[in-house]
Amino acid sequence: MKVKDSFEEQMEQLEKIVEELEKGELSLEDSVSKFEEGIKISKKCNKTLEEAEKKITILVNREGEMKEENFDTEEE
Repeated sequence: MKVKDSFEEQMEQLEKIVEELEKGELSLEDSVSKFEEGIKISKKCNKTLEEAEKKITILVNREGEMKEENFDTEEE
C-alpha cells in the first residue's frame, strides 16, 4: 500500500490500519506488516505536524527589534 501525500489522507490510511489491527483477523505476519506500515505513516504525519508548527511562528516587531514568538492557540 502506497503512503498518500496529504496529511488528511495519511490520517485516514492510519485509521484504516488501526481498525484492521483491532479486528484481530489478520495473521501474525500481516499484523506485523500493517504495524510497520502504520509506524511509517505515523512518522510522516509527525514530521508534517512539526513542519507546520515551525511555520506557525510569528515575527513581532517590538521597539525596533524583531522578536520571534510561538503561535498561541489558547484564547486569553
